[in-house]
Amino acid sequence: MGAIETSWGHAGAGWAIAVHGGAGAVPFERREDHVAGCRRAVEIAVEILRGRGSALDAAQAAVESLEDNPAFNAGTGGSLNRDGRLELDASIMEGTNLAAGAVCALPPYAHPIAIARAVLHEGRHVLYAAAGADAFAREHGFSPSSEATMVTEAARLQLSEVTSGRASAGWAGGTVGAVVRDVYGVVAAATSTGGTMGKDPGRVGDSPLIGAGTYADNAAGACSNTGNGEAVIKLALAKTATDWLRDGMLPQAAAEMAVSQLSERMGAKGGIILVDYEGRIGIARNTETMTWAAASESLERIVFGIV
Repeated sequence: MGAIETSWGHAGAGWAIAVHGGAGAVPFERREDHVAGCRRAVEIAVEILRGRGSALDAAQAAVESLEDNPAFNAGTGGSLNRDGRLELDASIMEGTNLAAGAVCALPPYAHPIAIARAVLHEGRHVLYAAAGADAFAREHGFSPSSEATMVTEAARLQLSEVTSGRASAGWAGGTVGAVVRDVYGVVAAATSTGGTMGKDPGRVGDSPLIGAGTYADNAAGACSNTGNGEAVIKLALAKTATDWLRDGMLPQAAAEMAVSQLSERMGAKGGIILVDYEGRIGIARNTETMTWAAASESLERIVFGIV
C-alpha cells in the first residue's frame, strides 16, 4: 500500500502541515525534483505557521507554490483535455464554520487555489464552473494568464502519448494538496489539479468537490485526496476519512483505510493526506509513488520523500 508510520503531534501540539504532489508513477529521474517541490511548499507554509498565521493562509501558500512548479499537475504544467486545453480545478476549506470555496473547468489562471479562496471569502456560493468561474475571477481582481504561458511541452508530450495509446491517462506529477492545523486549533485543506490527461472538455474530478477531494472540520481534521477522481467522488472519500478521525481513528489508520476502500470497493488507485484536530498526520497511497512533505511544531523538522 505504501504508508509512513507516524505519531506526529499530540494534544495541544500546535501547528502541523502535510502536502502531497500527487499519486502516480513518477519516473526515477524526476523524483528528486518532485520531492524538492513538496519540501519547498512546506517550508513556505511553516514560515506562516511559526509566525502564528492561519491554517487557511498556510494551505493556500503551500498549494500556490506547487501550482507554480511545472513538475506537478496543477496550475502551470497541468494536464490538458483531449483538445489540448487547460481546464483547472481547485478547492479550499476551513474547519471553523465549514467555510469552503472552489472553482472547476477554469481557464488558465496562475493560482486557481487563490480564486477558490476568494469564493470562500465571498460566501455566497461554494463552487463556480467554467465561464462562471472565469467571470468571478475577473470580477474579484484576478488577471487571467494564457495557455502560451502555462501549457508546458511536457504536458503536450504526455497528451500525445495518451491519445496515441502509448501511455495511460494518469499523470506522474498528480494533483497537489495540503492539510494544515494552526496554533489556534483550526484546520484547513486545499487541493488543486489540471485533472486527468486527455479528459473530455468539461470533465470535473474530485479535487474541486467538497467532501470528495477536500474536507476540513475543526472537530475532526482535514483531508486532501489524489488519484482516480471518479472513484474518489463515489466514495465521498474526504468526508468519509475525516469522519473516521471524528470517531477517534488515528490519521495513519484512516489514511490506510481510505486507500483500502479505493482498492477494494472501486478497484482504483490514489493517495491521501490527513491531519487531525490534534495535529497528527497520516499519509498513504496504493500507486507506485506519491511525493509528500510534512512538518509539525512537535517534530521540529521537515520530513519528506516518496511513500
